[in-house]
Amino acid sequence: MQPRYIAIKSLILDAIEAGHMKPGDQVPSENQLAQQHAVSRMTARRALSEMVDEGILLRSQGLGTFVSDHRPMSSMLEIKSIRDEIEHRGHRYANRIVLLEARRADHNIATHLAVNEGDEVFHSVIVHCENDLPVQYEDRWVNPHWAPEYLQSDFHAQTANYYLNLVAPLTQADHSVEAVIADEEIADALQIQTTEPCLKVTRRTYSSIHSPQQAKASGQPQSPASKERKKQGVVSHAVLYHPGSRYRLGGHLDFQK
Repeated sequence: MQPRYIAIKSLILDAIEAGHMKPGDQVPSENQLAQQHAVSRMTARRALSEMVDEGILLRSQGLGTFVSDHRPMSSMLEIKSIRDEIEHRGHRYANRIVLLEARRADHNIATHLAVNEGDEVFHSVIVHCENDLPVQYEDRWVNPHWAPEYLQSDFHAQTANYYLNLVAPLTQADHSVEAVIADEEIADALQIQTTEPCLKVTRRTYSSIHSPQQAKASGQPQSPASKERKKQGVVSHAVLYHPGSRYRLGGHLDFQK
């Protein structure tokens, strides 16, 4: 059974997606939601606050909380698993694995992963869906040094992002966002027209220590001292495409904390 605050979020999202609530419409207050759903004000407040942070609702001091936009919003301020984002909204997550293979790195990929040209690297292409509708086309290249069992992982059970952060905890990331027109293959996978703009997120992630899971997978356990000596390296390079009509990127900043 899902937590009550997620159930409240799901009901509001369903109303927005069905067109019963439109951008600019006021949503029920914390007190009203608490009474309607027989929950505490704290639970109702959490539901509204998270939807404000996600960019779906907009809070106006002294006036109330209003519908901002029907499109889901992914944070630019932190790196989350797409599955976690979708399920956090109370929606169904599913994916389709398009490609999962070992390849020899060409000059471009070798540069991105900081490996030698011709080295073996791993390549995956996965389409992520929210309520059966594609919201992300993930094209990822992985350095086997940091995730030697990447190709054996079950990406229906866990996302690539989750798995990589488990075996090679994230320490740094390069991150860029641009508007593009997807090529025919990507547009087909996302079920959009080739003329529809997409948000293209390019991300390169780094780690500086092997996790216990990675050390076990490699068969070479490391002492605490050797972990401290481990140099930082590139774990993966991913290009993520989101249909512009279904997704946004943003975040909520609180300068009072």
